[in-house]
Parts: sequence; structure tokens; C-alpha cells
Amino acid sequence: MNDTTQSQSDDSSDQPKWKPLTRTQRRVFGVLVEKAKTTPDAYPMTLNGITTGCNQKSNRSPLMNLTADEVETALDQLRNMSAVAEVQGSGRVAKYRHYAYDWLGVDKTEIAVMTELLLRGEQTVGELRGRAARMEPIADLNALKPVLDSLIEKGLVVSLTPEGRGQIVTHNLYEPHEMRHLQTKVGSMAAAAADEERSASSPPSSAPVASRPTASAPVAAPT
Repeated sequence: MNDTTQSQSDDSSDQPKWKPLTRTQRRVFGVLVEKAKTTPDAYPMTLNGITTGCNQKSNRSPLMNLTADEVETALDQLRNMSAVAEVQGSGRVAKYRHYAYDWLGVDKTEIAVMTELLLRGEQTVGELRGRAARMEPIADLNALKPVLDSLIEKGLVVSLTPEGRGQIVTHNLYEPHEMRHLQTKVGSMAAAAADEERSASSPPSSAPVASRPTASAPVAAPT
């Protein structure tokens, strides 16, 4: 099945269907999209393949150790959201595919960016550009900017720090309490980094030099 087909659900509409996902749901969803792009010969995926992809050590943050039962539960939940479908594989082995294009309402470059954010969480735009480029060509930060602007306008991406050097962004599929925690954490880190940078750029203050007491003239001996 070709991952470039963007109209993927029989009941698709013009409106995206996305909603916040749990940590396990995000990992499972991200793995399905990633593998569809990077290893299309192994897509759609079996339950075992998805579980292995969820727990792999590279291109993942945080590292997870999900069981097949946990992954299957997440797949069932994603199916109920119309984000994933079960299809019949060879030998009657159940396989799964994603409906990410319709569910999120994105194009192929936007889905590459979203997938990296789902698999790794918050990151700088420089890191994101390099990582997403393994799935779709993104030449440089100038090429990434309109993609991010579009995702931000759609509500799928949030900027956690101001635009500029070291800007940090993340996806908006966190549950509300997770997003609040993340915004607080990144805000505190950014403030600490700014304070450190200001301190490093400020000239050291000169400590006042204590004046030595003037030596008293010797007292003449009485004659």
C-alpha cells in the first residue's frame, strides 16, 4: 500500500479529526507513520512490528518498554478515533495502517514534522529540520519555516519559546495536564539559560580596593 495516498478513509471530510492522545497512543501512531515512510515494504505493520518500533532505542524520546498488550490497547483506541485501521495481512495475520493525513489534515512534509515531534517530543527547530528530513526533503530552516507556520495555524504545533536562535517547538497532541507541565518546564529552562547568558555577557564588577592606613610618623624621644 502506498503511503503517499493522502485520501485514506472512506468517510473522510474536509475537517481534521485529531484530538489529544495519551503517551502510548502517540508513540504507536508515530511509529506507524514513520515506518510507512522509511520502510514501506514492511507496511502495513503487524502488532509485533509496531511493538518493536515503539521500544527501539534510536529516534525515540523518551525510551519506552511497552508490552504487546499495551500496544494493542492503544491500537484499538486509535481505531475508535478513526486514526488507524486494521487490515488483513498475508496468512490472515492482522496488520495496521494509519489515516494520519486525513486525521490530522496535513500534507506529506507536515506529517514528517509531526511524526518527529510525536516520537521525540519538544526540540529546537534546527534539530527538527535535520530529523524530519530523513522522511521528506527539507533543505534548510528557511524551507522548514512555512511548514511550521502552517502547522501552528492548524493548531497542531506549539512554539514553547520565542522565534529566533534555539526556538523550541512541540506538537499539540498532548493531554492538557502534560502540555501545562511541559510549558512550565521549558519556560523555566529558557529563563535560566537567559539569566546565564546575561551573566556571561556582563563585565565583571571591580571590587573596591581597601586603602592601607597611613603610617604614623615616629614619636621623638624626650630629651
